[in-house]
Amino acid sequence: MKVVVLIKQTPDTAELPKVSADDVQSGAVNATMVINPWDEFAAEEAILLCERFDGEAIAISAGAPGAVDALKHAIAMGIPEAVLVDDAELRAGDLWATAAALAAALRAQGPVDVVLTGRQSVDDNSGAVFAGVAANLGYGLLTNVVKVVDIADGAITVERQLDGVQATVKAPLPVVISVAKEINEPRYPSFMGIRKANRAQIPTVTLAELGMTAPAPTTRWTNIRKPEVRRTEVQIIDGGAVQEKAAKLADALLADKVI
Repeated sequence: MKVVVLIKQTPDTAELPKVSADDVQSGAVNATMVINPWDEFAAEEAILLCERFDGEAIAISAGAPGAVDALKHAIAMGIPEAVLVDDAELRAGDLWATAAALAAALRAQGPVDVVLTGRQSVDDNSGAVFAGVAANLGYGLLTNVVKVVDIADGAITVERQLDGVQATVKAPLPVVISVAKEINEPRYPSFMGIRKANRAQIPTVTLAELGMTAPAPTTRWTNIRKPEVRRTEVQIIDGGAVQEKAAKLADALLADKVI
């Protein structure tokens, strides 16, 4: 069984507040770049599936040369191999172009059984690239998966989280799966894993080498802005008996039309 995990490099969430709309518009984000936190769950699940079902795993990312650092994080966790798709033409494209490039990189890997991705990325939060990958490849798509129950006889059985309930779904392979954070607890890279990742030579392929050109953008961002700052007033109810404090709290909630 072959498992591919899709990895994206994103700004450190602790530094997102300092990223300006102009930075995003220009593509020159001045922040520490790390592996997308959601993708750590996908990488962990790829490792676990390979252990359970005797598989092999590889991580693939599409991005600038610096994205190899995110791939090295996946290697440090335990993913044996990685590939970076890098092309300046691609970086000027949109989500569909990224999905098409990732799909081409997946085809280059030969037969793939399971493609794992995070639920979304912390930068654009679209949750759409994995759907584009599945559409390009003609694979089935399972989203918000919280457990892989079994893989047998050319099919995969999973549990999906759906609006407060869980559904058990069986689908034929190959399939693209986006995982929720409830699926596992990503491991910390070990010292030996970090050493291995630092020595790893990650190959880079271009769109031309994959036999494609970047599709013309079908979408564009016309207005990038930060949400308005919300001002919150805190009222502390202290002193008096419990009944008195409860009455004051109820009055405050009624005054603010919360209840």
